[in-house]
Order: sequence, then C-alpha cells, then structure tokens
Amino acid sequence: MLNSVRQQDMQQWLESSLGQYVLDQEQRYFDQVVADVFGYNAAQIGFPQYDFLRNNRMPFKFVIGLEQGCSAYAMPHSLPIGSGSTDLVILPHTLEFNTCPHQILREVHRILIPEGHVVISGFNPFSLWGLHQRMTSSKTDFPWCGRFIALPRMKDWLELLNFEIIAGQLGCYVPPCEREQWLSRLRFMEDAGDRWWPIAGGVYYLQAVKHECGMRIIKPCWENAPKTKKRTAPVAQIEKGGRLHNSKSPPDSRP
Repeated sequence: MLNSVRQQDMQQWLESSLGQYVLDQEQRYFDQVVADVFGYNAAQIGFPQYDFLRNNRMPFKFVIGLEQGCSAYAMPHSLPIGSGSTDLVILPHTLEFNTCPHQILREVHRILIPEGHVVISGFNPFSLWGLHQRMTSSKTDFPWCGRFIALPRMKDWLELLNFEIIAGQLGCYVPPCEREQWLSRLRFMEDAGDRWWPIAGGVYYLQAVKHECGMRIIKPCWENAPKTKKRTAPVAQIEKGGRLHNSKSPPDSRP
C-alpha cells in the first residue's frame, strides 16, 4: 500500500484539475455500473475518501484498506473476509499501486460468491498517459509512480481465474495537462477519441463475473429401476361337454 508521504501526494494530485477530471470520469462510470448489481455485500478496496459504491443498493457496503476512513483496516492481498461471501468488489486503481496485484485478484476471487461481480479501473500504458509516464522526470509522483498494467494482460489474469469479462470501456482521452485551461480546450478529444482511437484512452474499466465449475454427484436411483414386463399365462377353460383347452390355443372343432 501507499505510505503516508505518497498518500499526501496522491491526495494533492486528486484535488488538482487533472485529478478531478479523472475522478469525474470514474465516478460516472462506477455510478452506472454498480446500480445494476444486486446482492447483500459490496466491497470497495482503496480510495476510502471517494464513495464509488454510492449508487449501489446493497444493504451492507464497506471500504477495505489501510488509509484513514476505511471501514476495515486490512491489506488487499490478505482480506479478513470469508470465502464466497461478497457479491460485488470494485478495485479503483488498486492493482497498479500495489506490489502483488496477482494475489489481490486471487483474494477477490476467493471472497466473491459464484456469479459475483468485480469492477476494475486502471491507467492504460498504451495511451498519452502511458507515454507521459515514460517520458516524465517525476516518476516518484502520483500517479506516474504506479505500475500501469496493460489491458490485454489484465484480461489474461482475469481469464486465468475463471472470470468472464462482460463489459469494458475506455475514457480520459484528453492528454494529462495540469492546467485547467488546456483541459477545457482539449475536451473535444473525449468524444473524438471514443470514436476514432478507442484503444488509446488514458483509463480503462473492466467488469467481470466469477464462474465456478460445479460438481453434481450422480447416485443410483433404485426407485426408478426398470421393471420386468408382465407376461400373460395360459388359463384353462371348460367347454361344454367337460373338455379342457388352453385359452391361447384354438378350441377343438371336432364333434
């Protein structure tokens, strides 16, 4: 997790014009996605100062992390939550600012119920934002200090854990300009980027569902065992005159 100095740096960046631009984009996306996920328990890992679950209607919602304001203080790669007990988990830039993103995904898979949902947001390294990260001299500042994870790699990690990706989106096509006037002038790139270069968005979002291979024990069903066919037995009949003959054989025609 981020140390105290980096947390202050992160908060300062989130309060800047560029940070507010990213937060507005992500808040709209999370508000739209989590509204259609139903259940009982929903968890947000990281960023406790922002309620990305505000539009969800589950009765029990909580935030996990080590920052001030979290509902439960815990490391994301070792969650104190029972297996198969959570319906929804959201990871707002949680994986790229931790040293063990694979283990976090495994923990998310463990705590989710079958058919549970996970929603992920991350910075796209194959974008103007990723180019700025590689070229900037301040690699220790937030968010350029993170390990941006490529979208194809993130999809591979989810598929290895039997997650099915059901939705995705990219956003933040405006270059990472720190000044508000340049952000306002380049707003036209948001709509143009979604149409002309959709894979070059600065932030990507993924929504996936956990699947589990079930096992059904087949037991012998004695009650429905095939029954033997009934056979007719010949019955002796008495004719006039006191003679006996088999019911299946034709009667004697002699006088």
